[in-house]
Amino acid sequence: MEAQAVPVSAPRGRGETIVPVTGAFVAAATVAYGLIATAGGTELGTPLAPFLAAWEPRIGPLAAAAAALLAVGATLAPRLQWTSVSAWQFAAAALMLALALRLALAAAREGIVGWYGVYDVPNHEAASEYLPALPAFEFGLRFFLDTFAEIGTSLPVHAVGHPPGLLVLLHALRIDSAPGMAALTILGGALSVPLAYLLARALLDEKRARTATLLYVFAPSAVLYGATSADALYASLALAAALALVARKRLGRTFGAATLALASFFSYANLAVGAWATIVAARRESTRRAVTLAALCAAALCAFYAGLHVATGYDPVGALGAAESVYREGVASGRPYAFWVLGSPVAFLIALGLPTAWYALRSAGAGSAPAVAVVAVLAVAAVLGFTKAETERIYLFIVPIACVAAAASLPERHLRPVLGALAAQALAAELLLETIW
Repeated sequence: MEAQAVPVSAPRGRGETIVPVTGAFVAAATVAYGLIATAGGTELGTPLAPFLAAWEPRIGPLAAAAAALLAVGATLAPRLQWTSVSAWQFAAAALMLALALRLALAAAREGIVGWYGVYDVPNHEAASEYLPALPAFEFGLRFFLDTFAEIGTSLPVHAVGHPPGLLVLLHALRIDSAPGMAALTILGGALSVPLAYLLARALLDEKRARTATLLYVFAPSAVLYGATSADALYASLALAAALALVARKRLGRTFGAATLALASFFSYANLAVGAWATIVAARRESTRRAVTLAALCAAALCAFYAGLHVATGYDPVGALGAAESVYREGVASGRPYAFWVLGSPVAFLIALGLPTAWYALRSAGAGSAPAVAVVAVLAVAAVLGFTKAETERIYLFIVPIACVAAAASLPERHLRPVLGALAAQALAAELLLETIW
């Protein structure tokens, strides 16, 4: 791994205080209103608005082991920043630590069934997941893609609410069991850790890049959903695109645009990575380079879906319409826009980790390009109402990017206590709340 370090200076100016303080005030007010309104009988669409969670404390037999691993990991992880630890050693250690934390926390409530239970039939969520949609491949892959837009509304919610990329992958790999799908999403999701490190090295100096990676390893939303949701796999695909899109060379950006098109075949939300990279290019380089990058991404998307349509008959516009109809008629339709326009980004930032969110907003206030781009993407998504709730999971691909933003202003001496706070938040959320995934 060859670093492409960009010198980072300490943030200065009033913005680095005003932005995080304002963010903290808005978040506190939003959470307070959500809890008070829900307790008073106002229906906001989730049991614990603005979070997609319910108060349900449960401590399983493996909870103590998870707590111990989190504590030891938070204590020792800063040693991975030592210069004696090579880049390859750091990437490997961060990957293994992240995988261990995700598996340990997923088993803290219900044991190892927590690794795959959300995909299994006894779980109430399983009927809405991807595996029940696999019989739609009865007449072959081409027929499935050709008719996806028409049959979409008859499929489970998650299957029709996303492009068919994951279903195609499951079919190709002949995965039709909950443990098999869990293995795919857990291992695929864990690959986001070294990808996050590479992205951070492209935007920050080496030490801050490692800080960003460790923030991601301990990010509560990443630890909570990294072993229980397909969105963890989508995060890896999005990061691969983001890494290439921030490259300085045109060939790298072309590859990034192609990767973004592929990533969008798994999750519509991944398209936000293209918007993020475009804003970063505008602030780091020039408006002209940003426009060029946006055009490159648009061309890659058009070419990918045009080719897919010619080869299989897949209708991307019809598929998007089917997804929109399911969301319009589903539970999200009962979630009031006026609350969730703030509730969605607030839930994401809190699940990201309280200290990480603070430093990410501080970096945005200081004008850091990755941080400003993250805030802009979250704001646009919230205003347009792309998601009302569930951002703790759906926006999982933004978590490592936000960690890169936070690392730009996190003092080195604060890393260990910050990791400890993140570990404590993740453990508390897992043991006290029912988060479905």
